Amino acid sequence: MNLAGRIALVTGSSRGIGRGCALELARAGCHVALNYWSTPAEDADATAADIHALGREALVVPADVSRRDECERLVAATLERFGRIDILVNNAGTSKRKPLLEQPVEEVEHVWGVNLWSVFHMSQLVARHLTARADPAADCNGKIVVISSVLAEVPMLTSLAYNTSKAGLNHMARTMAGELARYRINVNTIEPGWTDTPGERRFVSEDDIQREARTLPWGRLVGSDEIGHACAFLCSDQANSITGATLRVDGGYCLPWRRPAEA
Repeated sequence: MNLAGRIALVTGSSRGIGRGCALELARAGCHVALNYWSTPAEDADATAADIHALGREALVVPADVSRRDECERLVAATLERFGRIDILVNNAGTSKRKPLLEQPVEEVEHVWGVNLWSVFHMSQLVARHLTARADPAADCNGKIVVISSVLAEVPMLTSLAYNTSKAGLNHMARTMAGELARYRINVNTIEPGWTDTPGERRFVSEDDIQREARTLPWGRLVGSDEIGHACAFLCSDQANSITGATLRVDGGYCLPWRRPAEA
Protein backbone atom coordinates (compact mmCIF):
# COMPACT_ATOMS: atom_id res chain seq x y z
CA MET A 1 0.00 0.00 0.00
CA ASN A 2 1.67 3.15 -1.24
CA LEU A 3 0.49 6.36 0.45
CA ALA A 4 3.69 8.26 -0.24
CA GLY A 5 3.37 12.00 0.31
CA ARG A 6 -0.21 11.95 1.51
CA ILE A 7 -1.27 13.92 4.57
CA ALA A 8 -3.20 12.15 7.32
CA LEU A 9 -4.86 13.68 10.37
CA VAL A 10 -5.56 11.19 13.17
CA THR A 11 -7.52 12.27 16.24
CA GLY A 12 -6.69 10.73 19.61
CA SER A 13 -3.42 9.43 18.22
CA SER A 14 -0.94 9.64 21.07
CA ARG A 15 -1.40 6.01 22.09
CA GLY A 16 -3.55 2.91 21.63
CA ILE A 17 -5.52 2.46 18.42
CA GLY A 18 -4.89 6.03 17.26
CA ARG A 19 -1.13 5.54 17.60
CA GLY A 20 -1.40 2.23 15.74
CA CYS A 21 -3.23 3.92 12.87
CA ALA A 22 -0.81 6.85 12.76
CA LEU A 23 2.25 4.59 12.64
CA GLU A 24 0.88 2.30 9.95
CA LEU A 25 -0.12 5.28 7.81
CA ALA A 26 3.39 6.66 8.25
CA ARG A 27 4.92 3.31 7.27
CA ALA A 28 2.81 3.45 4.11
CA GLY A 29 4.22 6.89 3.32
CA CYS A 30 1.98 9.46 5.00
CA HIS A 31 3.03 12.55 6.88
CA VAL A 32 0.80 12.69 9.96
CA ALA A 33 -0.89 15.32 12.10
CA LEU A 34 -1.26 13.84 15.58
CA ASN A 35 -3.89 14.96 18.06
CA TYR A 36 -4.26 14.38 21.79
CA TRP A 37 -6.04 15.96 24.74
CA SER A 38 -6.51 13.97 27.94
CA THR A 39 -3.42 11.80 27.60
CA PRO A 40 0.13 12.89 28.55
CA ALA A 41 1.93 15.11 26.04
CA GLU A 42 4.92 12.76 26.31
CA ASP A 43 2.90 10.00 24.63
CA ALA A 44 2.16 12.20 21.62
CA ASP A 45 5.79 13.30 21.42
CA ALA A 46 6.92 9.66 21.50
CA THR A 47 4.55 8.78 18.65
CA ALA A 48 5.84 11.77 16.67
CA ALA A 49 9.41 10.60 17.27
CA ASP A 50 8.55 7.14 15.93
CA ILE A 51 7.04 8.72 12.82
CA HIS A 52 10.13 10.84 12.31
CA ALA A 53 12.23 7.69 12.61
CA LEU A 54 10.28 6.29 9.66
CA GLY A 55 11.36 9.28 7.58
CA ARG A 56 7.98 11.06 7.73
CA GLU A 57 6.93 14.40 9.12
CA ALA A 58 4.73 14.65 12.19
CA LEU A 59 2.79 17.55 13.69
CA VAL A 60 1.45 17.37 17.25
CA VAL A 61 -1.66 19.43 18.05
CA PRO A 62 -3.37 19.22 21.46
CA ALA A 63 -7.09 19.84 20.97
CA ASP A 64 -10.38 18.88 22.63
CA VAL A 65 -12.17 17.51 19.58
CA SER A 66 -15.55 17.51 21.34
CA ARG A 67 -15.52 21.30 20.79
CA ARG A 68 -16.12 22.86 17.39
CA ASP A 69 -13.64 25.70 17.88
CA GLU A 70 -10.91 23.26 18.88
CA CYS A 71 -11.61 21.13 15.80
CA GLU A 72 -11.38 24.21 13.62
CA ARG A 73 -8.03 25.04 15.21
CA LEU A 74 -6.75 21.47 14.67
CA VAL A 75 -7.72 21.46 11.00
CA ALA A 76 -6.28 24.94 10.47
CA ALA A 77 -2.97 23.96 12.10
CA THR A 78 -2.71 20.89 9.86
CA LEU A 79 -3.42 22.91 6.72
CA GLU A 80 -0.94 25.57 7.76
CA ARG A 81 1.81 22.98 8.22
CA PHE A 82 1.10 20.64 5.31
CA GLY A 83 -1.06 22.64 2.91
CA ARG A 84 -3.73 19.98 2.54
CA ILE A 85 -5.39 16.96 4.18
CA ASP A 86 -5.90 13.73 2.24
CA ILE A 87 -6.93 11.36 5.02
CA LEU A 88 -8.92 11.82 8.23
CA VAL A 89 -9.03 9.10 10.86
CA ASN A 90 -11.64 9.78 13.54
CA ASN A 91 -10.29 7.80 16.46
CA ALA A 92 -10.69 10.02 19.56
CA GLY A 93 -12.94 8.34 22.09
CA THR A 94 -13.71 7.87 25.75
CA SER A 95 -15.91 5.75 27.98
CA LYS A 96 -17.55 5.99 31.40
CA ARG A 97 -18.76 2.62 32.64
CA LYS A 98 -21.56 2.70 35.18
CA PRO A 99 -24.99 1.06 35.46
CA LEU A 100 -27.87 2.96 33.88
CA LEU A 101 -29.46 3.66 37.25
CA GLU A 102 -26.28 5.27 38.59
CA GLN A 103 -24.73 7.13 35.66
CA PRO A 104 -24.74 10.94 35.87
CA VAL A 105 -26.10 12.79 32.85
CA GLU A 106 -22.86 14.78 32.65
CA GLU A 107 -20.85 11.61 32.01
CA VAL A 108 -23.14 10.54 29.18
CA GLU A 109 -22.92 14.00 27.63
CA HIS A 110 -19.13 13.90 27.84
CA VAL A 111 -18.88 10.48 26.16
CA TRP A 112 -21.25 11.51 23.38
CA GLY A 113 -19.37 14.78 22.96
CA VAL A 114 -16.02 13.07 22.42
CA ASN A 115 -17.26 10.00 20.54
CA LEU A 116 -20.06 11.45 18.40
CA TRP A 117 -19.72 15.21 18.09
CA SER A 118 -16.00 15.04 17.36
CA VAL A 119 -16.65 12.84 14.33
CA PHE A 120 -19.32 15.20 13.03
CA HIS A 121 -17.14 18.28 13.54
CA MET A 122 -13.94 16.82 12.13
CA SER A 123 -15.60 15.05 9.21
CA GLN A 124 -17.58 18.12 8.17
CA LEU A 125 -14.54 20.40 8.34
CA VAL A 126 -12.26 18.02 6.45
CA ALA A 127 -14.98 17.08 3.94
CA ARG A 128 -15.44 20.76 3.11
CA HIS A 129 -11.71 20.98 2.42
CA LEU A 130 -11.72 17.80 0.33
CA THR A 131 -14.73 18.75 -1.77
CA ALA A 132 -13.38 22.26 -2.39
CA ARG A 133 -10.32 20.81 -4.12
CA ALA A 134 -11.91 17.66 -5.56
CA ASP A 135 -10.87 16.66 -9.07
CA PRO A 136 -13.93 15.40 -10.99
CA ALA A 137 -11.68 13.14 -13.06
CA ALA A 138 -9.94 11.53 -10.08
CA ASP A 139 -10.81 8.04 -8.91
CA CYS A 140 -10.56 9.19 -5.31
CA ASN A 141 -10.42 12.62 -3.68
CA GLY A 142 -9.93 11.69 -0.05
CA LYS A 143 -10.49 9.14 2.70
CA ILE A 144 -12.38 9.37 5.98
CA VAL A 145 -12.13 6.47 8.43
CA VAL A 146 -14.25 6.23 11.58
CA ILE A 147 -13.09 4.00 14.43
CA SER A 148 -16.24 2.48 15.89
CA SER A 149 -16.49 -0.70 18.00
CA VAL A 150 -18.09 -4.13 18.05
CA LEU A 151 -20.02 -2.76 21.03
CA ALA A 152 -22.13 -0.87 18.50
CA GLU A 153 -23.79 -4.22 17.90
CA VAL A 154 -22.97 -6.31 20.97
CA PRO A 155 -23.94 -4.13 23.95
CA MET A 156 -21.67 -4.37 26.96
CA LEU A 157 -23.58 -3.85 30.19
CA THR A 158 -22.65 -0.72 32.19
CA SER A 159 -21.39 0.85 28.93
CA LEU A 160 -24.58 2.46 27.64
CA ALA A 161 -23.07 5.82 26.66
CA TYR A 162 -20.19 4.23 24.77
CA ASN A 163 -22.30 1.54 23.08
CA THR A 164 -24.85 4.09 21.93
CA SER A 165 -22.24 6.49 20.60
CA LYS A 166 -20.58 3.77 18.53
CA ALA A 167 -23.90 2.61 17.08
CA GLY A 168 -24.58 6.21 16.11
CA LEU A 169 -21.16 6.49 14.49
CA ASN A 170 -21.87 3.56 12.21
CA HIS A 171 -24.99 5.22 10.82
CA MET A 172 -23.31 8.62 10.67
CA ALA A 173 -20.49 7.13 8.58
CA ARG A 174 -22.88 5.40 6.18
CA THR A 175 -24.81 8.63 5.73
CA MET A 176 -21.63 10.61 5.08
CA ALA A 177 -20.49 7.94 2.61
CA GLY A 178 -23.70 8.34 0.64
CA GLU A 179 -23.46 12.12 0.54
CA LEU A 180 -19.76 12.25 -0.36
CA ALA A 181 -19.74 9.48 -2.99
CA ARG A 182 -20.44 12.00 -5.76
CA TYR A 183 -17.12 13.64 -4.90
CA ARG A 184 -15.28 10.29 -4.85
CA ILE A 185 -14.53 10.59 -1.13
CA ASN A 186 -14.51 7.27 0.71
CA VAL A 187 -16.03 6.99 4.19
CA ASN A 188 -15.64 3.69 6.02
CA THR A 189 -15.84 2.35 9.54
CA ILE A 190 -13.60 -0.05 11.46
CA GLU A 191 -15.08 -2.02 14.35
CA PRO A 192 -12.27 -3.13 16.65
CA GLY A 193 -12.95 -5.92 19.08
CA TRP A 194 -11.32 -6.14 22.49
CA THR A 195 -8.03 -4.39 21.75
CA ASP A 196 -4.82 -4.30 23.75
CA THR A 197 -4.59 -0.60 24.69
CA PRO A 198 -3.52 1.38 27.77
CA GLY A 199 -7.05 2.72 28.13
CA GLU A 200 -8.45 -0.75 28.71
CA ARG A 201 -6.42 -0.97 31.92
CA ARG A 202 -8.62 1.77 33.41
CA PHE A 203 -11.44 -0.74 33.77
CA VAL A 204 -9.90 -4.22 34.05
CA SER A 205 -6.84 -5.56 35.84
CA GLU A 206 -3.96 -7.05 33.85
CA ASP A 207 -4.64 -10.52 35.25
CA ASP A 208 -8.32 -10.30 34.29
CA ILE A 209 -7.41 -9.08 30.80
CA GLN A 210 -5.02 -11.95 30.18
CA ARG A 211 -7.42 -14.54 31.58
CA GLU A 212 -10.43 -13.32 29.61
CA ALA A 213 -8.38 -12.83 26.44
CA ARG A 214 -7.64 -16.56 26.38
CA THR A 215 -11.38 -17.28 26.17
CA LEU A 216 -11.80 -15.30 22.93
CA PRO A 217 -11.99 -17.29 19.67
CA TRP A 218 -8.53 -16.07 18.59
CA GLY A 219 -7.14 -16.65 22.06
CA ARG A 220 -5.77 -13.11 22.47
CA LEU A 221 -6.62 -9.43 22.25
CA VAL A 222 -6.42 -7.54 18.97
CA GLY A 223 -3.25 -5.45 18.58
CA SER A 224 -3.51 -1.74 17.87
CA ASP A 225 -1.14 -2.29 14.93
CA GLU A 226 -3.71 -4.67 13.44
CA ILE A 227 -6.31 -1.90 13.52
CA GLY A 228 -3.65 0.27 11.90
CA HIS A 229 -3.17 -2.24 9.07
CA ALA A 230 -6.92 -2.18 8.37
CA CYS A 231 -6.90 1.60 8.44
CA ALA A 232 -3.99 1.85 6.00
CA PHE A 233 -5.76 -0.53 3.63
CA LEU A 234 -8.98 1.50 3.65
CA CYS A 235 -6.92 4.64 2.98
CA SER A 236 -5.11 3.06 0.03
CA ASP A 237 -5.95 3.11 -3.67
CA GLN A 238 -6.70 -0.60 -3.41
CA ALA A 239 -9.83 0.34 -1.42
CA ASN A 240 -11.14 3.07 -3.73
CA SER A 241 -14.30 1.07 -4.47
CA ILE A 242 -15.02 0.47 -0.80
CA THR A 243 -17.24 3.10 0.82
CA GLY A 244 -20.02 2.96 3.37
CA ALA A 245 -18.54 -0.30 4.65
CA THR A 246 -17.81 -1.60 8.13
CA LEU A 247 -14.66 -3.66 8.58
CA ARG A 248 -14.67 -5.73 11.75
CA VAL A 249 -11.24 -6.48 13.25
CA ASP A 250 -12.13 -8.39 16.39
CA GLY A 251 -10.42 -11.79 16.47
CA GLY A 252 -13.84 -13.43 16.46
CA TYR A 253 -15.23 -11.44 19.43
CA CYS A 254 -18.68 -11.36 17.82
CA LEU A 255 -18.77 -15.08 17.08
CA PRO A 256 -21.26 -17.01 19.24
CA TRP A 257 -18.71 -19.11 21.11
CA ARG A 258 -15.80 -18.83 23.50
CA ARG A 259 -12.85 -21.01 24.37
CA PRO A 260 -13.07 -22.87 27.69
CA ALA A 261 -11.93 -20.63 30.53
CA GLU A 262 -9.07 -22.95 31.42
CA ALA A 263 -7.63 -22.91 27.88
